[in-house]
Amino acid sequence: MNSELPLGRRDVIANRLAQGEPVVAAALAAEFAVSEDAIRRDLRALAAEGLCRRVYGGALPVSGHNQPMFARIDKDKARKQALARRAAESILPGEVVFLDAGSTNLALTEFLPEDQELLVVTNSIDIASAVLRRPDLRLIMLGGTVDPTIGGCVDLVAVQGASALRIDRCFLGTAGIDAQFGATADLHSDALFKRVVLDVTQHCVVLAMNHKFTTKSTHRICGLQDIELMLVEHDVPESHIEPLRGGCPNIVRVEDPQAAGQ
Repeated sequence: MNSELPLGRRDVIANRLAQGEPVVAAALAAEFAVSEDAIRRDLRALAAEGLCRRVYGGALPVSGHNQPMFARIDKDKARKQALARRAAESILPGEVVFLDAGSTNLALTEFLPEDQELLVVTNSIDIASAVLRRPDLRLIMLGGTVDPTIGGCVDLVAVQGASALRIDRCFLGTAGIDAQFGATADLHSDALFKRVVLDVTQHCVVLAMNHKFTTKSTHRICGLQDIELMLVEHDVPESHIEPLRGGCPNIVRVEDPQAAGQ
């Protein structure tokens, strides 16, 4: 058996995944002269760090936009806060507000208006936890089986819970935004859940990081005409958003987070 330390072996595997290569447990076991159980332990550890997605017989690389929620929370924090700060200004007193699972919507919990009798609905564990620290906010948590990539629930239980609500303002999470295809999601179950939420929502708001406009995802959530307000970063190229204005005319650039911090 190979005496190479597991940590070194995992580093090699992690490097391949980072380069976009899928890995097969049986092939890795033969290469490193270890058991497939040892490789599976490596892959479980890498998946727990958000570095791969486990599949039968091996693992797939994880791109930046579909990393597990916990791996995305602290990335580009100032930029997410800039979007969230502006988004909070759209909320009216007494509204029922849905915060879709996502790290940018998590940032919004910090800026929700105080003492406005808001009821927050979410399918995200992290968002629910943040809302619970605000005694002035009421909370409805949509339950079900938690998807670790989404960081929340999008199964039939969550769909049934969402369909029974009336939501004033939805902050919709998206994997990508396309001029022809509209707002998109990586998973069919997530897209279906979001469509149900939109069916019971009066106003839809999207907080869009720059990478959303170059990310291609498979499943359509809604058309651009269903998005009432789209908030974009201060430095998003005009070439990315100009094709969207025909479908969603209310696209607003937020303040440069560095300027806001001065």
